[in-house]
Amino acid sequence: MKRIISILIENKPGALARVVGLFHQRGYNIETLNVGPVFDGSYSRMTVTTRDSENDVEQITKQINKIIDVIKVSDLTDGEHHEYEFILVKFKHNEKIQKILKKLNGKIHEKYKHAIVMSAWGTSSDIEIAIKGIRKANLLEIVRSGSIGLHDGEKVLKI
Repeated sequence: MKRIISILIENKPGALARVVGLFHQRGYNIETLNVGPVFDGSYSRMTVTTRDSENDVEQITKQINKIIDVIKVSDLTDGEHHEYEFILVKFKHNEKIQKILKKLNGKIHEKYKHAIVMSAWGTSSDIEIAIKGIRKANLLEIVRSGSIGLHDGEKVLKI
């Protein structure tokens, strides 16, 4: 089952490596990993997507919580949450791809003589469907951000 773990961590050298190393040591696979600075830059927010059982994820979150640089850990999939991904696509001029990406808030960034660069965002399943739809249609290059997410409602992950 897909699980999304959100981690607030001190922005220090080696902190990311310690978290990723823990997944490796325990034999858990990281499907997607997204990290970026928040607040004043002294903290980062990590979003890790994995496909493990609820029990396995509970164990890994407990172990992550023990890492000294970690401030808070939360399994977003424990409750209602918002989760999105972002993609950038470069393709040969093709109306089909443009239509697919426009459905996902698509935006054209560059038009070249023989190629177009577009971005789009949506849920992971929306992105997956879009990728399957454009896979063989003059696709030149694609990059996918991986999941980012927040708890629904008033539940927050903060210092």
